[in-house]
Amino acid sequence: MSKPRSAVKTDRAPAAIGPYSQAIRAGNLLFCSGQVPLDPNTGELVAGDVTVQTRRVLDNLAAVLDAAGTNFDAVVKTTIFLADMNDFAAVNQVYGERFNTEPPARATVEVSRLPKDVNVEIDAIAVIEE
Repeated sequence: MSKPRSAVKTDRAPAAIGPYSQAIRAGNLLFCSGQVPLDPNTGELVAGDVTVQTRRVLDNLAAVLDAAGTNFDAVVKTTIFLADMNDFAAVNQVYGERFNTEPPARATVEVSRLPKDVNVEIDAIAVIEE
């Protein structure tokens, strides 16, 4: 009997900083954990403003998607967590570079704090074609 779900892991994105997987594949669905702007090579927060941080977050998310054999085109839903909603326009600009045609459904919320006190975190759900 096959497992109903399997973990996706890559060293091209930061290792989990807690008891969770970078992503879980369940059937043809991929649930990507939130990515924060950590450099996967050093484990350190990238230096720079929210634009730089958002690019790193999306690079990390791309690496997880790639490890599962897919890409941004397969993403159907994201959630963006912001430490400050005043960063919405800057994050939106960078996000739009990756999701420029038929972007996925999305929610954006301001939170009181994010892991390692970063400015942005993004998670995703994708559909993987069999």
